[in-house]
Amino acid sequence: MHPRERLAYSAIEKRPPLRFPKGIRLVIWPVLALEEWDISRPMARMVISPPQGQPMLPDHPNWSWHEYGMRVGFWRLKKMLQAVGATPTVTLNARVCETCPEVVQACVDAGWELNAHGYEQLPMHKVDDQRAVIAKSMDVIEKFWGRRPRGWFGPGLTQTFDTLDYLAEAGVEYIGDWVLDDDPVTLNTKHGPVVALPYNFEIHDIVLMALQHHSSDMMYRRAIDQFECLYAESAERAKIMAIACHPYLSGVPHRIAHVQRTFEDLLGRDGVVAWDGAKILDWYLTQQTK
Repeated sequence: MHPRERLAYSAIEKRPPLRFPKGIRLVIWPVLALEEWDISRPMARMVISPPQGQPMLPDHPNWSWHEYGMRVGFWRLKKMLQAVGATPTVTLNARVCETCPEVVQACVDAGWELNAHGYEQLPMHKVDDQRAVIAKSMDVIEKFWGRRPRGWFGPGLTQTFDTLDYLAEAGVEYIGDWVLDDDPVTLNTKHGPVVALPYNFEIHDIVLMALQHHSSDMMYRRAIDQFECLYAESAERAKIMAIACHPYLSGVPHRIAHVQRTFEDLLGRDGVVAWDGAKILDWYLTQQTK
């Protein structure tokens, strides 16, 4: 199905406003991505370009950049998130359960939501059997966690025209890959509805740091600007603001203070709370029954 077959156009100004419980105006949705980069393949991102501009395999420099995030950056981010009281959605390449089980167990012990992010960091367009990879991803996380993930982010936020049908078939209830609305929206699939939660590609450390190459404080500056607009609008209708972090970017020493200041300042405002994806989904579903 084409996306417009899954979701008809709707102007937000024409919809009845969604409402959070009394006392809440805006929800911050922290998203922490934990990934497995296979060194036998080209890396998902590069922090340092290869000599003479020709990618080399194996790519030890860029693989080790990501590996720092799992060995060090994650633990720094975990300490920071707990200090500010932000409980994230952990979007997880299922293979991390096998390669870095201590990291996943730390998330479980902290009470964080696990969300499926494919088996490893490989675009959905490149996998041989999407249905099998989705099922494997869900099963591996369920075996580790004891619960089946309710949400999904595609590796690299990728989907084909068929991916949503496979996700619904596997029991996925919400996705974060689509950035087309400020409200959660319900998508049609061959196996029942899937909800797209409001995500964004702008308050996102990959976009800010790895692609646009901004200075370390830009996460804070752009997040504040985004927040002020949404906060003003939240006087009239519920608003959700996602903040996406990766350990190899947000978890490095020269950025962590700016990331922490972002969460501290936003969560310090009246009527602002942090929810994970499952909690946002449950709230939205109650709105649909009213």
